[in-house]
Amino acid sequence: MATSSFLTEIQLGYNQFTKTEKKIADYVTKNVDKVLFMSISDLAEACRVADASVHRFCRTIGVKGYQEFKLKLSLSLSLDESSEKNESVNMSMQNKAEEKMDVILDGHITALKETRRLIDFDEVEKIVSMMLQARNIYFFGIGDSLLVAQAARNKFLRITNKVNCILDPHMQSMAASMATEEDLIVFFSYSGSTKDNVYVAEIAKDAGAKIVAITRFLKSPLTVYAEAMLVCGSNEGPLDGGSMGVKMSQLFIVDILYNEFYYRNKEACKENRKKTSKAVVEKLY
Repeated sequence: MATSSFLTEIQLGYNQFTKTEKKIADYVTKNVDKVLFMSISDLAEACRVADASVHRFCRTIGVKGYQEFKLKLSLSLSLDESSEKNESVNMSMQNKAEEKMDVILDGHITALKETRRLIDFDEVEKIVSMMLQARNIYFFGIGDSLLVAQAARNKFLRITNKVNCILDPHMQSMAASMATEEDLIVFFSYSGSTKDNVYVAEIAKDAGAKIVAITRFLKSPLTVYAEAMLVCGSNEGPLDGGSMGVKMSQLFIVDILYNEFYYRNKEACKENRKKTSKAVVEKLY
């Protein structure tokens, strides 16, 4: 696989690395495509080093952090497997729109099926029990994940009045600082490594709140604070931000939680759904 300067720079600086940094460099150069879809904790585990060692490696090679490292690594690839596949597909399809739509559809179906395979129903039941017992439920996210958090709030608002979604990270921090053991915060974060999410989770944990993570990676800075988590099944490279497959996977999980919550508290939810439906029916022509 042809690569440009960034990977070459890593190789050129190899003799100046520490023993631990050489282990990381060896793994990265041999598994570039895998690393693009790994969290910092995944890479640390694969190299059998600490997360902090990966951070130091990133600093040594001249990047500010792990996400910038993955971005530069992705940019350094002249043609990764997915782009080769997409280019081949595009060339063979030419302008056949229907075939292109089928490729997109297959990608979304694959993401949803993988999410279903990864879901641990014991975790679903645990999370729903936490939601039922909570005084307040907050849905938090940053960037595109915030859109999913808003969608979750909007869906649950039809059957319960204890759901909230705060948009501003500063306001999220303040709400987290005043949370109690009766409150539940559900974080949506593909990487689990967004600094704002991790910061808010740390504050919430110190305040005693219960924390749930909806993420792609089993191990990440965010999942350290989570008492329960569900994994979505869609790979997103550093250059694929805003992937619809990721959003659909997260929304699929929201739907599963919603339905289980509804049937665990059916009478109250049924009555609330009647009230909320009646409240907006006059707005329809």
